[in-house]
Amino acid sequence: MPLHSIFLLLVWLGLNNTLAPGHIVLGGILAFLIPLVVAGLHTPQPRVQRYGLACRYVLMVMYDIVVANIEVAIRILGPMKNLKPGFVAVPIETHNELMLTILASTISLTPGTVSAEVTKDRKWLYVHVLHMEDEEALIQQIKERYERKLREVFGC
Repeated sequence: MPLHSIFLLLVWLGLNNTLAPGHIVLGGILAFLIPLVVAGLHTPQPRVQRYGLACRYVLMVMYDIVVANIEVAIRILGPMKNLKPGFVAVPIETHNELMLTILASTISLTPGTVSAEVTKDRKWLYVHVLHMEDEEALIQQIKERYERKLREVFGC
C-alpha cells in the first residue's frame, strides 16, 4: 500500500513539524511497518463504478434533505395529533456492508426518517418514520430512490 505509506510519512513529518533526518527515518520505518501490520484488517469494498451517478446521488440526497427539512418543519409546527409515527421493515437486496452503511446513513440524514436496525441476516432494514401515510409507498421510495441507485453506482 505505497500511497498509504507515503501519506503516513507526510502526516508524521507534518505532526512533528520537522524534516530532520531522524524524523524522516523513523517516519519511513513507521510508514512501512504500519501498513504491513494492519493489512490483515483490510476488508475488500466495492469501488464506485459510475462516478457521474455517484455525483447525482449525492446531489439528490442533498435535495431530499432540504425538502424533508421543510416537510418536517411544517408537520411539527402543525397539530401533533396529525403525526402518524411508525416503523417500517424495508426488504433489502444489498448485503455489502459499505452499501448498507451508505443506505442507512442516507435514510438517517433525511429528516423525518431514522434507520433503526439491520437484521442479522441482512435482509431487512427497520426504519422509524415521523409521519407514515402509506407504508408500501415508503418502501418503494427507499428501494427505488436510494437502494437501486446505490447498486448502480457500485455496479452490484
